Amino acid sequence: MNFHVMTLFPEMVMNGLNTSILGRAAARGLLSFEAINIRDYTLERHGQVDDYPYGGGAGMVMQAEPIYRAYEAVREKIGHSPRVIYMTPQGQVFNQKIAEELSREDDLVFLCGHYEGVDERVLELIATDYLSAGDYVLTGGELPAMMMIDCISRLVPGVLNNQVSAEFESFHDNLLEYPQYTRPEEFMGKKVPDILLSGHHANVEKWRREQSIIRTLKRRPELLENAELSKKEQQFLERLMEEEKEEQHGQS
Repeated sequence: MNFHVMTLFPEMVMNGLNTSILGRAAARGLLSFEAINIRDYTLERHGQVDDYPYGGGAGMVMQAEPIYRAYEAVREKIGHSPRVIYMTPQGQVFNQKIAEELSREDDLVFLCGHYEGVDERVLELIATDYLSAGDYVLTGGELPAMMMIDCISRLVPGVLNNQVSAEFESFHDNLLEYPQYTRPEEFMGKKVPDILLSGHHANVEKWRREQSIIRTLKRRPELLENAELSKKEQQFLERLMEEEKEEQHGQS
């Protein structure tokens, strides 16, 4: 899978992506990362890529032409018109479902804005998706782009040595991940749950699913609305919710 990031800070992007699991996957040819410096495509003598907004207002706006020229260079290189994702707090909030959809693409282009935004005309011409890292404002789109690329890359076959990790970690079936433990068996008086030492795989799996349900109810209850639960797991959840109501009633 190929990621193309249009940015004013290519070193930031490449330094971040060519490390750890993603860097090893790129070395094996499973992923490729390219940072396109938008400044390389400006026609201004001094490398200017922004200007004052029409109508007045604070800050500067990134110009349409260098962004469009950078996009055209990518499009010509790969031979087709790819999906172009614009990083913006006005976009849909990124989630695992979106990551799974995007992981099926061969090429993805990420446009990282700066200053007070990007000339609307170039967005109308090239942007296919508007995505946000959350309801807050950052200085630029590089960090959200890198975060999304990391998430998407984990879903590409072969990137993770243990493919089960990609399928059963947080948000699988819309549930948070169960608690994890490793050696030693006891740390500062806290012991690993006995069930995990039993060697009984069916009981371990049942315990993990129940722990995922408990954790999701406690930390992200809104996820449970679309959680994929068996009949027994749904009954388990209903008991938990009833116990929670009784506890809250007793405290009032």
